[in-house]
Amino acid sequence: MGVTGSGKSTFINIASGSNLPVSRSLESCTREVQTSRPFVVNGRVVTLIDTPGFDDTTRSDTDVLSMIAAYLSNAYEHGSKLAGVIYMHRISDYRMGGKSKGNFKIFRELCGESSLKNILIVTNMWSEVKPEIGEAREVELASKDKFFKPLLEKGARMLRHDGTLESAHTTLRYLINSHPATLRIQREIVDEHKSIEKTAAGSELRRALDEQADHHKEEIQTLRAQMEAAMEAKHEERRSELQEELEKKQQECERIEQNSQHMAAEFAAEHGRRTPEATPGARGPSRRCSQSLE
Repeated sequence: MGVTGSGKSTFINIASGSNLPVSRSLESCTREVQTSRPFVVNGRVVTLIDTPGFDDTTRSDTDVLSMIAAYLSNAYEHGSKLAGVIYMHRISDYRMGGKSKGNFKIFRELCGESSLKNILIVTNMWSEVKPEIGEAREVELASKDKFFKPLLEKGARMLRHDGTLESAHTTLRYLINSHPATLRIQREIVDEHKSIEKTAAGSELRRALDEQADHHKEEIQTLRAQMEAAMEAKHEERRSELQEELEKKQQECERIEQNSQHMAAEFAAEHGRRTPEATPGARGPSRRCSQSLE
């Protein structure tokens, strides 16, 4: 998992020799759950799983969560467990913005605390920053509660990836012999029979969407007041500009609400589309999968 362009598909290609599509721009390439070709690390067969990010440029966050949840729950139902989950973070980012923090919150809720020893936070793109700058950012990420510190204190590990095959395989060696992990969202959906919107990750996403909607509603109220002022002053051009902006905000509010309402339907559709054949390990040993969620 990680924001679009954080190097998830590239990591998988380097580690496995696969040829998954890689984004060279802000447009995301990973639009469906996809798996690497199986490969061997330290005598263990490994399959890496790549999924879209929550900031996908073509699908909504609710679509992406539904897709990830459907894949994971289907895998769990058919006896396949994960050796671990990798969260990719660009050390070249000069700050961890609101969207990245939001993604990480959903990631935390999706995994749950019981699986944190199977979680790796991997920083990459070190070649794009001066060593002293990257090291300072690494310390900040690991030492502040608003970033990665809470997970690291509870068993997650933070590693560097330098873009080489050896570095990728060194990362995977931390996971391949781990006791298989059951993620919180797998237990919630399969064992506890919760609907996706009632899971911790679904609730966190709904909270974030409600926050976005409230922000847009405040902006709409401001725009309406500005429109009234423009009308009183007979500034038609200004009123027209405000009207156009108002309509965009209203459409965004409607889109957010529709996405929230459609979460359960999207999950049901995705879950029904998934088959045992589509799930690594469903037909064989269940301890051979390591996962990178994009």
